[in-house]
Amino acid sequence: MNKNSKIAVLGASGLVGSAIVRKLLEKGYEKVIGTYKSRKPNFEGIQLFQVDLTNQSETETFFAEQAPEYVFLAAAKVGGILANNTYKAEFIYENMAIALNVIHSAYKYGVNKLLNLGSSCIYPKHAPQPLKEEYLLTAPLEPTNEPYAIAKIAAIKLCRYYNEQYGTNFISVMPTNLYGTFDNFNLETSHVLPALIRKFHLAKLLEEGDFEGIKKDFKKHSIGFGLDEKLDLSDNRSVLQILTHLGIKFSNTINNLEHKTSNKVTVTLWGTGKVYREFLHVDDLADTCVFIMENTDAWQLSPHHPKNNLEHRTLNIEHILPDYLINIGIGEDLTIDELAHVIKNIVGFKGEIHYDTSKPDGTPRKLLDVSNIKRLGWSYKIGLKEGLKEVYEWYKEN
Repeated sequence: MNKNSKIAVLGASGLVGSAIVRKLLEKGYEKVIGTYKSRKPNFEGIQLFQVDLTNQSETETFFAEQAPEYVFLAAAKVGGILANNTYKAEFIYENMAIALNVIHSAYKYGVNKLLNLGSSCIYPKHAPQPLKEEYLLTAPLEPTNEPYAIAKIAAIKLCRYYNEQYGTNFISVMPTNLYGTFDNFNLETSHVLPALIRKFHLAKLLEEGDFEGIKKDFKKHSIGFGLDEKLDLSDNRSVLQILTHLGIKFSNTINNLEHKTSNKVTVTLWGTGKVYREFLHVDDLADTCVFIMENTDAWQLSPHHPKNNLEHRTLNIEHILPDYLINIGIGEDLTIDELAHVIKNIVGFKGEIHYDTSKPDGTPRKLLDVSNIKRLGWSYKIGLKEGLKEVYEWYKEN
C-alpha cells in the first residue's frame, strides 16, 4: 500500500473497522473509504457508503463502482456467548454471506490485497495450548459458538482456495478477544469484557444510591433481553427489577466488625469464572492489520500459492501457513474471575462477585500462539490494565 492507494474498510462502524480507519488516517493514507450497514460512523475526511454486505448485488455494485485496491474485511455479526447461543442461524448465515460476497467480489474486481478478520473461536474446544495456526479443524469446536466459528472458517478457506486457484493476495488474521473504545455495551449481545465494565459500573452506582446515574446509563445504552421496553424510569422499583434481572442486587449481609446488618450489592456473573481468556486492545489489532497489509503478501506464507518461489523462508516464520492464517494476540491470559476483580477495582465497586454455575463457560482456554506475528516484527503495546482504565473512562464520558 502507498499513501495514495484506495483502501476500503468494510464494517467501518464496528469496533475493529473504526479502529482500522483511525490507524490508516493516523498514518497518512489519503483515500480511505468505509462501509456500514445501519449505524453510520462519525468520521471526517473519508467517504462512507451504506452497503448490506449480506446482499450479493449491493456488494458487487460497491466493488464495481468504487474499485478499491486494498480491502480490510472487518464487517461481521458478532456477540458474546449469550448472543452466539441465541441467534445461531443469524450468526452462521450473515457471516457466511458476507464472506462469500466480499471475497468473490474482491477477486472479480481485481483487488490487490484483502485482509480477512476472523476470531480465535475457530480453533477446537480442547486444542493444545497455546493455539497454533495449524490446529485449525483438528478436533470439534465449542458448541456455544460453533455457527460463528464455521462461518469464519469458511472465510479462511475461501481466501486460501481463491489464492491457490486464481493467484489472489488474500490473508486471514485471527485476533484473540478484543476490547476498546466504541465497543458494544448491550448486555445481551456484548462480549465479556464490555459487559463486565458496564455491570460493575451499574453496581457501583447502586452502592452509592445514585439512581439518576443508573437511569442516565440506561438511556445511553440499550440493556438487551427485551428489558428496554419494560423499564419505567420514573419508578426506582422498576430500575431495581431490571438490575436484579442483570444479576446486580442488594444483599443483606452481616458486618462481622460491627455485628450489624447492612445493605451491600452483589454482582452475579455467568459460569464458574475459572476459564481463561486473552485480551487485545483493538488499537493494537488495527496497528498489526495495517502492518501486515504493508509488509506481507499471501505467496510468502505458503508453498501452495502459484506465485510462491520459497520467499516464505525470508519471513522467518516458524511454520509454513497453508491457510494464509496468522494469529494476533499478546500471548498471555487470565481467568474470568481474575479479570472481573481487575475491572471491579478499576471501577471502584466494593461488593461481592458471585457466579451462576448453571450457565455455560464456553471454551476452557483460548491462548493464542503469537510466535509467527512476532517473527514478522510486530508485538502489542497496550497493557491490559492500562487499556481497561482507558475504556472505562471513555465509557463514563461517552
